[in-house]
Amino acid sequence: VLAIKITLYRTSGDSSIIHSLIRAAERGKQVVALVELKARFDEAANIEWARALEQAGVHVVYGLVGLKTHTKTTLVVREEPEGLRRYCHIGTGNYNPRTARTYEDIGLFTADPAVGADLTLLFNFLTGYARDVDYEKLLVAPMHLRPLLRQMIDDEARHGSDGHIVLKMNSLVDSEMIEALYDASRAGVAIDLVVRGICCLRPGIPGLSETIRVRSIIGRYLEHSRIYKFAHGSPSGPLTLIGSADLMPRNLDRRVEALVPIEDEELVKRLDSHLALCLDDDVIAWELDADGAW
Repeated sequence: VLAIKITLYRTSGDSSIIHSLIRAAERGKQVVALVELKARFDEAANIEWARALEQAGVHVVYGLVGLKTHTKTTLVVREEPEGLRRYCHIGTGNYNPRTARTYEDIGLFTADPAVGADLTLLFNFLTGYARDVDYEKLLVAPMHLRPLLRQMIDDEARHGSDGHIVLKMNSLVDSEMIEALYDASRAGVAIDLVVRGICCLRPGIPGLSETIRVRSIIGRYLEHSRIYKFAHGSPSGPLTLIGSADLMPRNLDRRVEALVPIEDEELVKRLDSHLALCLDDDVIAWELDADGAW
């Protein structure tokens, strides 16, 4: 291992990740940790273990002015017989050993060169070494995520009743995205939403949202993953993305977020199975009515 770069939004001082980063720095690896000091309720704890990282020689970066860094990303660069190789992790949940036991989350571990190049650009942006970055595969807020998601919804609307959108998230609040989903529904697109928390969209209203179904899964584990699926999201067919962003103004406009497309067929099938379970559940699922009652 030559270098490790990681974003830390919420974790704990006794986390094995913190100890591993310190050990790597002490062994001469280049370690960069982007620490979000404005993570609500965790500010003091984050400052404490950030100091421990600094003392061990980790290059600690405290984010960008005016933006929270909410991405859950790691980049590891290794020297291997065939040359340098980049290993990437992009997830929906924080690197927190406590919440990991009670939150349902999803992460992609990949050595895809394009994703590795994108993550390198993202970390360069976060550490101040790059501006106006264009990504090949990642969808990154606040620069590109909003317009690209809006475009995907609008493109699905052009397929009318053949279109299908499935979105799983923590909260749906953003008015522009809600209006885009209403427009797609009026065009006949079937829309399934799994929203654990706040939902400002009203489903099942004649002439507005007749083809939209909203449900919330309340079970043993807190549903925390974000999954976005579009039946016609790419030229070759369906597109499935996972990542850190909910459809809220703060996520789309005031935070650094990242979504990544899932392209491996077996992984897409696993996500499809997960979404099917959420949409078929008749035990711990709550349905949202047109009048706003669950």
